[in-house]
Amino acid sequence: MRVTRYDATEPVRRGQLDSNTVARLDGGVGFAELLTTLDAIRAEQRPARVLCTLDDLDQCVYTSGHAGQDRRLSPDAAEAETDPADPAAVRRADEARVGWVAAALATAAAREDRDELPEPREGGPAEIAALLALNADPDLALDEVVLVRRVPVPRDDLVIAGLPNGYFQGDWDTFQNHAVIRRLAGHGYRHIGIGTTLLGFDRASAPTAAEAGAVIADLARLYGTPEHPGWAALADLLRTRRTLLLGYTEDFADVTADASAYTSAEARAARPAPGS
Repeated sequence: MRVTRYDATEPVRRGQLDSNTVARLDGGVGFAELLTTLDAIRAEQRPARVLCTLDDLDQCVYTSGHAGQDRRLSPDAAEAETDPADPAAVRRADEARVGWVAAALATAAAREDRDELPEPREGGPAEIAALLALNADPDLALDEVVLVRRVPVPRDDLVIAGLPNGYFQGDWDTFQNHAVIRRLAGHGYRHIGIGTTLLGFDRASAPTAAEAGAVIADLARLYGTPEHPGWAALADLLRTRRTLLLGYTEDFADVTADASAYTSAEARAARPAPGS
């Protein structure tokens, strides 16, 4: 894996998105290496948080741009023009945009019940198989290029402000994604990545059987079909690893074409657990 670092004191480069992008990973990105790299960058960027991209980078950036135009996330005042040749001014403007989104999410969360989650989507065997596949092999969630973003926010749950997403009808929108992130924080999971269809999380250690069961109860509530036997298999899987991947769009199962291969215990056990 190749890591390219970006210097915030220099003008924004092509493909960097903005000055909050601090690194580009390519050349064969694996989830285990990604976690290690995120830890290193997180230590460098404190007290800011970090967020990485996951599946389909280009589409993720496109939908994030539209999601960020949600009137609830936009500043009341018109955004001042910034000279792109002035890196310090660009950095201030980029941080301000993140601040506007974070403030809107924090305000909405303070008004709402912490337990409020999106309405259950129409889940079924394909979606549960996809969750099994993605969590058995998180590498399936990664594009060929991964960007790492510095997110200047005071809390881990607000890191989605660095790349808000949830745009199409049928998606959880940014506020609903934030509600899911807050709920999973109660289970010890930290939000670390977002893609076109996926949310990524890690935690300090793999959950116990009781903790995994509590997570699955919430996931079954989110995705529906709580009686499906795949939930028990996913609970067993989560007990072996620190990571968790979820889909926030109605078509997230399309991320992996061979999800059904992971419905057997043999296939689920075939791969090591990144970050376990």
